[in-house]
Amino acid sequence: MPEEEKIKTKKGVYLPQSLLRWIRKQQLTDRALALITLLVFAGDQLSKFWVGRVFMLGESRPLLPGIFHLTYVRNPGGAFGLLAHKTSFFIVASLLVIFLIIFGGRYLKTHFFLSRLALALLLGGVLGNLGDRLRTGYVIDFLDFRFWPVFNFADVALVLGIFLLAAGFLDPDFLPPGHRE
Repeated sequence: MPEEEKIKTKKGVYLPQSLLRWIRKQQLTDRALALITLLVFAGDQLSKFWVGRVFMLGESRPLLPGIFHLTYVRNPGGAFGLLAHKTSFFIVASLLVIFLIIFGGRYLKTHFFLSRLALALLLGGVLGNLGDRLRTGYVIDFLDFRFWPVFNFADVALVLGIFLLAAGFLDPDFLPPGHRE
């Protein structure tokens, strides 16, 4: 079987032609966007609930010793612990982001698959960390790669969402046909 032809995007990334065709055909309805948001939020909250019940604060259990551990920490700040104990700031910022995603995202048509998927991931991640802040005043983190600050599933969703949103805005090859410059 011959190797599939790859297309070079304007940013110099080579992607399989079939993947680009598939992305351009996908649509993400409002219902699907809400379901993805709910799954991200629920997965994040359930994982944090489990960690809080099974681990003692500060406890670390290696899954891949020296590489990946589950470590229960409480983060009263933002990314990398910045702005520690500024809970009110993070609550207001989260509510603003939620407002922008919900009301701004309504105008993004369903065929902007990657951008809508990005918004669903961002919304689920923001809601996950906001839930922690409202309930406890801090965020529960537990994914520990030892060389990076400890984080959680909401943080993963936020980073993926930002990456997909940036890919959708920066690379016109990620936009549906007829919507490129």
